[in-house]
Amino acid sequence: MEFNLEDFKVQGIKVNYYYICKRKLWLFSKGITMEDKSDRVLQGKLVHEGSYTRIKTREIMIDELLKIDIIDDYIREVKITSKMSLADEMQLLYYLYYLKNMGIQRTGVINYVKEKRRVVVNLDEEKEKEIISALKDINKITSLDKPPKVEKLPYCKKCSYYELCYCGEVD
Repeated sequence: MEFNLEDFKVQGIKVNYYYICKRKLWLFSKGITMEDKSDRVLQGKLVHEGSYTRIKTREIMIDELLKIDIIDDYIREVKITSKMSLADEMQLLYYLYYLKNMGIQRTGVINYVKEKRRVVVNLDEEKEKEIISALKDINKITSLDKPPKVEKLPYCKKCSYYELCYCGEVD
């Protein structure tokens, strides 16, 4: 069965959240956003605004879904640290897959600003299959009537949704 990307297009952040927390993905997809109250998110925005200021092709919006940090010879994502490296990589792979479907083939690079490190990301057939599988699952999760159950993860306490997920619960 052929996969039609048109039926599964999502914002890049949803792919990122899928690999971080399915509940966060669901809440975000329903318009419940907590990021504006998060110091970590604010720090990330400041890093984005202050990094690579001489590059003209920054913050490029594609189809009102993808906000690509930098486009030059590469498709670049700018992140503070590599603590969520899988989610970062999969978000960038989704961008590469999306662009490939538009006839644009590029290599990706994740720039970890605090670590002064770059990671090259290439889209191959295996990673395309993983992206397609993730997009199908994202569609299922965001179609649910109720959010997935809370899953205690090591980084929950630093998440902007923490209070929402754990209100009334005592450790």
